[in-house]
Parts: sequence; C-alpha cells; structure tokens
Amino acid sequence: GSVAAQSLDYATYKAKVEPIFLKKREGHARCVVCHANAGNAFHLQPLAPGAINWTEEESRKNFEAVSKLVFSANLMSSPLLKHPLAGTAGGDDFHSGGRQFQSQDDPDWKAIADWARGTK
Repeated sequence: GSVAAQSLDYATYKAKVEPIFLKKREGHARCVVCHANAGNAFHLQPLAPGAINWTEEESRKNFEAVSKLVFSANLMSSPLLKHPLAGTAGGDDFHSGGRQFQSQDDPDWKAIADWARGTK
C-alpha cells in the first residue's frame, strides 16, 4: 500500500470515519448514495439491499479507496478533507454533493481530520 495507508489506522477509520459516510445530514444526500459505484476517486462500495452497514470486506475496500484521498504531507490538500468542506472554511469551490461541512469545527469533519492526521 501507499505510505499514507500505512500511517492510517483501519480500526479508527471503521469506528469513527466510515459511519459518517452513512449518516444522513440535514439537507444533504448521504455520502454513500452518490459515492457508491461512483466513477470518481472517492469510490465507496454499494450497500447490499437492506443492509445498513458494510461487510468487513467492503469496509476494507472503502478504507483502501479513502486512504488514497489523504495526503499526509499536506493535510488540507487532501481531497477527503477539502472537497466536502465549505469554501469559506477552506474547502474546494465546488462539490456536487453540496457542503456537507460548514466549518472545520464540525465534529464529523474533525473526526475525519483526526484520523487523517493519524490520531487514534
């Protein structure tokens, strides 16, 4: 795997980051709705019909994909952190899924950032 993947902790990802991708946020689609089978870099496994969580194997695949979107050398250039964040908070200009996170103080955004930083 990449250097980033080695420094990123799977158990922390599964416990704290992955649930965010399944969470319904006010005024937004859940990340998984658009990013399952997506043709872009943030590619999540589709949930099986009726499933509310991924299997272990699917979570591992998600972890691999998501890990590639973390640039440990320059965290704020990581697509995973920058793309869903409001422009006024340092995010990208455009995200077709809207601004999932209005600020870097959003607890879910912080959970992703902490994991990207290597915090256990």
